[in-house]
Amino acid sequence: MFAKRLPAFSRLGIKLFAIILVVNVAIAGAVFVAISRSLDQGFLDYLSRSQTQRAETLAASLGEAWSGRQSWQWLRESPRAWHELVRRQLWPGSKPRPMSLEGNLSNPRNFVLHDENGLPVIGLPPEDDEGAAELRWIPVMSHDRQVGTLGYRPPDQLMERMDRLFLKQQRRNLTIIIIALALTSLLLAGALSWWVGRRTRSMATATRRLTEGDYSVRLPERGRDELSNLSHDFNVLAETLETSREARSRWVSDIAHELRTPLAVLRGEIEAMLDGIRSLSQDNLHSLAQEVGQLERLVGDLRLLSQSDAGALEVQLAPLDLAEHLDSRLEEAGGWLDDHGLTLERHVDGPAWIRGDLQRLRQLWNNLLDNTSAYTQSPGQLKVSLERENDVWVLRWEDSAPGVPESELPRLTERLYRVEGSRNRASGGSGLGLSIATALARAHDAEMTPSISALGGLCWTLRFPALSSHLQLEEDE
Repeated sequence: MFAKRLPAFSRLGIKLFAIILVVNVAIAGAVFVAISRSLDQGFLDYLSRSQTQRAETLAASLGEAWSGRQSWQWLRESPRAWHELVRRQLWPGSKPRPMSLEGNLSNPRNFVLHDENGLPVIGLPPEDDEGAAELRWIPVMSHDRQVGTLGYRPPDQLMERMDRLFLKQQRRNLTIIIIALALTSLLLAGALSWWVGRRTRSMATATRRLTEGDYSVRLPERGRDELSNLSHDFNVLAETLETSREARSRWVSDIAHELRTPLAVLRGEIEAMLDGIRSLSQDNLHSLAQEVGQLERLVGDLRLLSQSDAGALEVQLAPLDLAEHLDSRLEEAGGWLDDHGLTLERHVDGPAWIRGDLQRLRQLWNNLLDNTSAYTQSPGQLKVSLERENDVWVLRWEDSAPGVPESELPRLTERLYRVEGSRNRASGGSGLGLSIATALARAHDAEMTPSISALGGLCWTLRFPALSSHLQLEEDE
């Protein structure tokens, strides 16, 4: 399945490349259009203000010139004087270049002068009379008297006449910038798509190997981005699957070993009876029944653990007094412990209200008692204490020698694990008791941890969440 999907991951780089390139080109195009429009309108506004200021300056100079001569005849007779006046007033320092923007704005052909009666004095030639209707006009004043009107071309007409030289240049520069941006986006998109494509292809290959059962595959974890986090999660998954496979293999092997022993005993005794070596007596049948009972207990323990793993362990939690329940079970087990050469010391404070299941808690005490009696040498000692610490009830279950090496403590709750490595059930049982005890404690939201006992043996500490007294009373009601 993953082999067929692998090319899709290879195409991811192409798709990413196309998306990044299209987005960048679209953004560049939008920027180009927006700046072009803004530049066009802003430049026209600038020209409009500039040309109006030039016309006002020229009108003021014409008013002063009329005051000295009291007529416009001198301009009608000398067009050169008109050109000189315009050039001197608008560009007193230097002469602008004819094809430049300044030269077009200061060109005398862009201005026209009429006298106070509205008659032309100088300005537009006859062929431009049609454009005179689009001129803008301002009065020419001399000592609060209007002696004429000055007309000038609006900026849009000036732009048309000089072929929008400035805007063409700016748009050309902007086009170069956009092309450079597109090329940069092309390189960036290519590099990024290659990088992402390479990472995803390696993940696809590793996932395919994982589905084929190769749990040893690992991905390199470089950086702190999302892909690195995904690689880390993948490695954790692969390691978990590898550990689970090893545990499952060991679990099946251990179960087979545990089942093989009682079955071998049963087969041997039955064959001995069939061959006449052993008689079909009550004692021999009782021996067979013991082996069958051992098989039933083992199957029952396996079923309980499988239910716990699947979250289907039936537990009916209700408010109960943990101290009373524990004290009652220890009282019952007093004679049984004496038969095993163990003395019991208990310090149980109560009442200790928790949410628990009477039957499951009894199973928990039985498993702990079985473990203590199986591994504690006679004469020995068992010490059980229960006390409250903040919001939890702490139960400590301690026994005497022999002890357990500290390095072996984390493995005590592994299924079918024994410290001495023996498969002799006479000394070690089935090897599932502590695993079941841990599952039962977990069903009550309790923690169960091992440690070295001060008595020389093993100490199990269980922490049960305490039930508030007012909550317990409300549920009782």
